[in-house]
Amino acid sequence: MPSLKLRFNFSGFPHCCYCCSTPKIPSFTSFQSEANIKSTMDQLTSAARLMIVSDLDYTMVDHHDPKNLSLLRFNALWEANYRENSLLVFSTGRSPTLYKELRKEKPMLTPDITIMSVGTEITYGNSMLPDDGWEAFLNDKWDRKIVTEETEKFPELTLQSETEQRPHKVSFNVQKDKAQDIMKTLSKRLEERGLDVKIIYSGGMDLDILPQGAGKGQALVYLLKKLKSEGKLPNNTLACGDSGNDAELFTIPDVYGVMVANAQEELLQWHAANAKDNPKVIHATERCAAGIIQAIGHFNLGPSTSPRDVTDMSDCKMENFVPAYEIVKFYLFFEKWRRGEIENSDLYLSNLKAVCRPSGTFVHPSGVEKSLEECVNTLKKCHGDKKGKQYRIWVDQVLPTQVGSDSWLVSFKKWELCGKERQCCITTVLLSSKNVTVADGLTWIHVHQTWLQGVESASDSTTWFF
Repeated sequence: MPSLKLRFNFSGFPHCCYCCSTPKIPSFTSFQSEANIKSTMDQLTSAARLMIVSDLDYTMVDHHDPKNLSLLRFNALWEANYRENSLLVFSTGRSPTLYKELRKEKPMLTPDITIMSVGTEITYGNSMLPDDGWEAFLNDKWDRKIVTEETEKFPELTLQSETEQRPHKVSFNVQKDKAQDIMKTLSKRLEERGLDVKIIYSGGMDLDILPQGAGKGQALVYLLKKLKSEGKLPNNTLACGDSGNDAELFTIPDVYGVMVANAQEELLQWHAANAKDNPKVIHATERCAAGIIQAIGHFNLGPSTSPRDVTDMSDCKMENFVPAYEIVKFYLFFEKWRRGEIENSDLYLSNLKAVCRPSGTFVHPSGVEKSLEECVNTLKKCHGDKKGKQYRIWVDQVLPTQVGSDSWLVSFKKWELCGKERQCCITTVLLSSKNVTVADGLTWIHVHQTWLQGVESASDSTTWFF
């Protein structure tokens, strides 16, 4: 039987100091909306520790992995170790419409910056505010009407759906054996009409026509310059991709790159011809998000062991209190508990009770208020209730704010997935380090949750725990 210490560490809770008093903090209700969850960009006052710029389909997201395990592993790693002082950028060929559809389908994190439509649109934060300066830059020598007129002369080109046609992107499908000849002829005709365009072929069928200054690589260059002007240039940047429209990302000086194991032939051929001697670009042996994690370790960019891969939390030696790590650990424990992947032992529950402040409270999204101790008691009846089901928990945008010399207010989105049903609440947790050691962890004092607007919520307080 595992030791009490191991059980305690796995739960992610510390020993509680009963004598500590609740610090004076802002109203919990001020944190209970998605709009009030600030992105890392809003909090950064200096250089970002790391910026990851990743393609989505078959890079961050593995569509051949129905359990989304590699994506969930990345999520836990990022939120526990990087979210607070680093930047996550999604760079996708998808339009805003298809990007939002993907977010509804997969357990994805919220990026700080989103680059969409093959580098023609840049947006920021939860509300996806557009970068007007980038849009103005792309207007130079670009006329969408002329592009449409010339492409209509090629019957081999089939327009993609209306959602994929954007102000600075015209997208088609074309057979692989005809793509190169069409690109050569079309490029010459558009140049003759005074346009300066870029034609990108990727995925064995997608042909995108963009302004010459657009593309994933140019968007990243623009972004790096902007961050530098604001004093937030990342210490390290890692670009991640799998297809031809990601190639530009690997040409930027001082940027690390990873082609995931499942990278397409077109990208591997480009790499062999242009970057095979570049030690900053690697071809991972792991697929998709697992390959990104592999690259973080390969280039020594920071921690590369996901909390999901740690079975004995007593092996985690932290030098300082890390509130985000505490949050991630607890919800991983909670997921394993409900999936029946850990023993149904009273020792777990007694440890949880011991480390929650006796007067600590939990405010359920429905408004029902309970003691933390009562919440722990309810865990007994839900052990293994999700066994054999596609049940997962992940946390998103875990951002701690120190509100006292020994206390933190941590806001985040907590997601639960069971089959195809997804639920989410905005969560705020008050943690204290008073009279506990780093090895012990942080004391949980108060938890407050509200349902995320626009997402289906549980009908009563008995089906949603913590």
